[in-house]
Amino acid sequence: MFRKITVSLFCCLWILPAIAQEELPLYPGAIPNSTNAKNAETSKNNGEVGMLAYKVSRPTLTVFQPPAGQANGMAVIICPGGGYGVLLMNREGADVAKAFNKQGITAFVLKYRLPDKQFQEDPSIGPLQDAQQAIKTVRQNAGKWQVDTGKIGIMGFSAGGHLASTAGTHFDKALISNKENISLRPDFMILVYPVISFSKGIGHIGSRNNLLATTTPTPAQINFFSNELHVNSQTPPTFLVHATDDIVVPVENSVNFYLQLKTNKVPATMHIYNKGGHGFLKTPSFEEWFGRCIYWMQQSGWMK
Repeated sequence: MFRKITVSLFCCLWILPAIAQEELPLYPGAIPNSTNAKNAETSKNNGEVGMLAYKVSRPTLTVFQPPAGQANGMAVIICPGGGYGVLLMNREGADVAKAFNKQGITAFVLKYRLPDKQFQEDPSIGPLQDAQQAIKTVRQNAGKWQVDTGKIGIMGFSAGGHLASTAGTHFDKALISNKENISLRPDFMILVYPVISFSKGIGHIGSRNNLLATTTPTPAQINFFSNELHVNSQTPPTFLVHATDDIVVPVENSVNFYLQLKTNKVPATMHIYNKGGHGFLKTPSFEEWFGRCIYWMQQSGWMK
């Protein structure tokens, strides 16, 4: 079964129709929590991981739609990683979106704001505002994009995993305008070598310092953004994948989050690889862990 899934994911790419893409401003009007400073975004190509985006202050949502007639109603909002200091827009963004499209899943790459006092009045909440706005936008436009409003998930890599898990544990407090009272809760989460905690010992200090824009955060800030402390019975079902030898973001981030999900009886699946480091640059292969993710989606009943 698993072998068939991985083969179907990646073979015969050349016969697929072109994948439709559209990049949209995330907010229809003014960007909340913005200082309106001059746009200073830059990007450059890295030979190992592809395009990198820096100083993002104008968030966008890029829509990747499956070939005509192949959409199955599922949607995944993808949050690239980069320690809240940069965004890996290809390897942890567009490349993954295209792989989802081959499975009939509509994907959205979120280019969220990177915390910076020059661009945000409160840098710590800018990324979460953008994640909430992305969920709201996809639900509002579900008909246009052939999406089932009950099958909208969020995915994140590394610090993007922190953002995704923050959206999945703090959805009950809207940090954006939401007069329509649209649900900001993702229906599921996919967390790939995620930063989960800001606590001493296992927290990723670089991500914490960048998001909170300080090297001396308050206990309240650390608590709020240590997402393992905010799991409850309403937390979305979650797929976790990590490597034991990750020395950048310790595997305990995923393990502790999984244990809290289990305690609160939230459906969860976790895959821990012996080797992989941070970023899975050499192992496990994309086909390996992504195939298990697709299998989880099938077993969970979201897709056939």
